[in-house]
Amino acid sequence: MAIRMPRIIKKSSTDKDVPKGHFAVYVGEEQKKRFVIPISFLSQPLFQDLLSQAEKEFGFDHPMGGLTIPCREDVFINLTSRLRN
Repeated sequence: MAIRMPRIIKKSSTDKDVPKGHFAVYVGEEQKKRFVIPISFLSQPLFQDLLSQAEKEFGFDHPMGGLTIPCREDVFINLTSRLRN
């Protein structure tokens, strides 16, 4: 079963493909995937909850070298799809 990725959330592989007004996060429990999302999500309470979880789990020591969100990929996609609307 395929999961349709919203246009504003893109899997990304390099720093060069992060457009202005966006930032990269790593998501997943075992296998981390990189997503590029708009910075406007930072002001959303649902996303701030994810950031709080990341702070509790990793502090400032993120194993991927960037912001790591400690949740399942499908949960992240669902949440960011709701933020888009």
